[in-house]
Amino acid sequence: MIDVHAHLTDNSYSDLPEVLKRAKEAGLEHIIISITDPSEIGRAREVLAIMPGFISLNVGFDPMTLSEEKYRDFERLVESEHIVGVGEVGLDHFYARDHGIRDLQEQFFRRSIRLAMRRELPLVVHSRSAGRAALEVLYSEGADRVLMHAFDGKSGDARMAAERGFYFSIPTSVVYSQQKQKLVKNLPLESLMLETDSPVLSPIRGVRNEPANLIYALKKVAEIKGVTEEEVVKITTWNAKNFFRL
Repeated sequence: MIDVHAHLTDNSYSDLPEVLKRAKEAGLEHIIISITDPSEIGRAREVLAIMPGFISLNVGFDPMTLSEEKYRDFERLVESEHIVGVGEVGLDHFYARDHGIRDLQEQFFRRSIRLAMRRELPLVVHSRSAGRAALEVLYSEGADRVLMHAFDGKSGDARMAAERGFYFSIPTSVVYSQQKQKLVKNLPLESLMLETDSPVLSPIRGVRNEPANLIYALKKVAEIKGVTEEEVVKITTWNAKNFFRL
């Protein structure tokens, strides 16, 4: 299995070597971590050094940052670091209710899309309470190598995006989230990947999430799709390797 989205630079991981050991024991062959603030890069490098080859890095830009200075730092990291993707970047209409802030988010998002395309890197997109809006921006920019992470929008919008070749990563919260379950039901397995979004979206409410819990997403996706766990592993792992060029 591959966990395509985790935040292992989070301060809650004082026991990171043990967390990574449990991930390997659970059957993970790779983890892709994401940072959303340039200040996290030092810690990210430390995480990558713990188990070389087991972890890859995405560099992103939190939609709520809205800082030109930090955006330029993010841009420099995308240009200089060894990364496999740009993300997460996108829109967040859950926290941003003001239309001026939403417009500014969109401007940074469009610049991030163009940056990823220029660098020929895949995009990992955050679209909390902004699924359709984020998709419309992506379509208008001509983005084609896109992973919608923990998508909380309508499955009809997701299905149209999947027909364009977009992917969707299913988080461990699928065990109780009816919206995520509906998403899995309505999308082809060929459009899916698996993620934990550690330390959040835990399959056990109130408990810190970690990559070893990816098994929960695997089991639930297999159950919903009516296929074996082996089939889900085979297809989602191939999707991840092909998408991120691992």
